[in-house]
Amino acid sequence: MRGVLRVLILSLAALALLASVLAWRWTHTPYGTMDLGAALVAHSMPGGALEMTPATRAQANAWVGRFLPSPDASVSIRDESFQGPGGALPLRLYTPAGDGPFPVVVWIHGGGFWMGEDLPIWDGTNSQLAAEAQALVVSVGYRLAPEHSFPAAVDDCWAALLAIAKRAPEWNGDPQRLAVMGGSAGGNLAAVMALRARDESGPPIALQVLVVPVVQAGGPPSASRRDFESGYGLDHMDAMRDAYAPNPLDRSNPWVSPILAADFSGLAPALILTAEFDPLRDEGEAYAEKLRAAGVPVTLQRFAGAIHGFLGSSEDIAASALLISSKLRAALENR
Repeated sequence: MRGVLRVLILSLAALALLASVLAWRWTHTPYGTMDLGAALVAHSMPGGALEMTPATRAQANAWVGRFLPSPDASVSIRDESFQGPGGALPLRLYTPAGDGPFPVVVWIHGGGFWMGEDLPIWDGTNSQLAAEAQALVVSVGYRLAPEHSFPAAVDDCWAALLAIAKRAPEWNGDPQRLAVMGGSAGGNLAAVMALRARDESGPPIALQVLVVPVVQAGGPPSASRRDFESGYGLDHMDAMRDAYAPNPLDRSNPWVSPILAADFSGLAPALILTAEFDPLRDEGEAYAEKLRAAGVPVTLQRFAGAIHGFLGSSEDIAASALLISSKLRAALENR
């Protein structure tokens, strides 16, 4: 019996040592120390070439959904739709408890322009945002690449923004207190909505919230794009870009690469969040500097140790949610 116990103890010790060695190897990178949870996520991502098919889109949605929070039970959720240039598209509304009318957050999902359209997977994220910001959050569905390349997503989101501003009073929302928000590809589209609203006399935007946004589709890669190109939670960026903007000439269009806009003055104030181990880190931070140089109020926050989307970094997810909700409330409550 003692011999069996001794073997069991030694086996457990060996497993613990192996786990600690793997954790050290995964978290210690040439560029600094990554959060353990982020490292586990990065190493669990599916490998191989990216195939943008309906089947892989469904698989990708399910994989991302594993990391998203549960819905806030105090928030009511219902579906609506709007008429896009190519036909009807979905909206999903998240209304907090209370009397309203509530300020409105137009929320644009990420997913590399090719997935993320399964709007219910974002219920936890958006219902918690609605409760914490005390805002009506409207999640936008838009056409995806490769079936629908640029400018389909931009045109759809613009149609959604106009429809939401018009119909917000029906939904107990106040269109005079409106923000746009998105993460990754959604951050790109939110930034483009801010540009387009300024240039085309669109709805007044009180705040643009850009979470780990992609803002440049061409040109020489930044240091973070080179350093974190593979193995850090956001592989296949070139394939996603090529599907969304297959025409290289489009990649210099500010509606694809908002950082290439000729003028940043007069844009909505911005909250921009970046992650240390994200290929998109440098361009997001460069965009913040472009806005600042043009006199736009900007809050920029980099989260140390995190990967794209803060996946696996629970403290960063909580801190980013708190920062976002506080900035939204401050921007929207006094207008």
